[in-house]
Amino acid sequence: MIVEVMGGKSSKETTQRHFPSYSSPSFSHQPYPQSPYPQQHPNHTPRHHHAPAPYEHGGHTHHKNRKLEKKFSIISDDYQTLEQVTDALAQAGLESSNLIVGIDFTKSNEWTGSRSFNHRSLHHLGSGLNPYEQAISIIGKTLSAFDEDNLIPCFGFGDASTHDQEVFGFDPEERYCNGFEEVLRRYREIVPHLKLSGPTSFAPVIEMAMSIVEESGGQYHVLLIVADGQVTRSVDTAHGKVGPQEQNTIDAIIKASEYPLSIILVGVGDGPWDTMREFDDNIPCRAFDNFQFVNFTEIMSKNVDPLRKQTEFALSALMEIPSQYKATLELSILGFALYVLLIRRTWLLLAGIRLAVIVENTSVHVPFAAHQSKPE
Repeated sequence: MIVEVMGGKSSKETTQRHFPSYSSPSFSHQPYPQSPYPQQHPNHTPRHHHAPAPYEHGGHTHHKNRKLEKKFSIISDDYQTLEQVTDALAQAGLESSNLIVGIDFTKSNEWTGSRSFNHRSLHHLGSGLNPYEQAISIIGKTLSAFDEDNLIPCFGFGDASTHDQEVFGFDPEERYCNGFEEVLRRYREIVPHLKLSGPTSFAPVIEMAMSIVEESGGQYHVLLIVADGQVTRSVDTAHGKVGPQEQNTIDAIIKASEYPLSIILVGVGDGPWDTMREFDDNIPCRAFDNFQFVNFTEIMSKNVDPLRKQTEFALSALMEIPSQYKATLELSILGFALYVLLIRRTWLLLAGIRLAVIVENTSVHVPFAAHQSKPE
């Protein structure tokens, strides 16, 4: 029997977290004006990143033997402070995590704050924090206790330079932000120079997150996506069908369940959110329930104490993290990568000619190359 390894990629051993190194045309060098760091050229641009897709869209991988029931433990909501939520996460078994942030810069941000943000763009910069900044700040404060190096990869998507195909990094030097405070600072420097566009797809940022997990050697990560609305659905899409952006996002979420990666989608603005709830509850074929949707606007509009609202939002966003982390342990994907093996069987024919026939594709998890070598 001949076994050929298909897919997967080597991960570099590094002492610092940094943008994955790709010789890819997605690393755009087009001028992209933004507020620079000192001594930088005024037109220095954050690089555009488009992670090489670790799979082909539409190629669903089934894991009947590994799929878990939705039996995740729920953390009680009887908390009064963010510190209590953090303690509860630690007690539930979360040992460490690395935060990745993805921000939606699609044009719909200009009007989806009509009711919830006083007719202003959701990216409006004022003396107070806008919804994006609030969400990043609250989640960042809560998860920072579990992030050993405090380095946060941050990406934008959906603007005029990336559309639904790429992401761009927040830092012009291609390094990660040092803490959520720098995330917020870089966000404020970038926003005034962005041209919002579209369409909306979460696939590129999810794919980038998977690549970062691989680069880390399979460490557990949490991808925080903050977005103003649903994935773009074409008016030509028939009822009961999904459009290309929806299908790409669904495929990415399914593929991400093969990685030690949790996805939290925070919805800001007026919505609607029905498709996001479908993503949360009804995507089949996942190795584990890796996606959590939280309606930021609904929680923060409640007539209760502001600190209580922050705590409720943090809890709603993070309450499945402990069980998702445990699922990665049960599935043996923490520190492991999925490789698809093509199994060939060989038969002896007349005149000594051998015929190799592909019998089936199968999936197996093997240690990340950053820790051990690939199977031969």
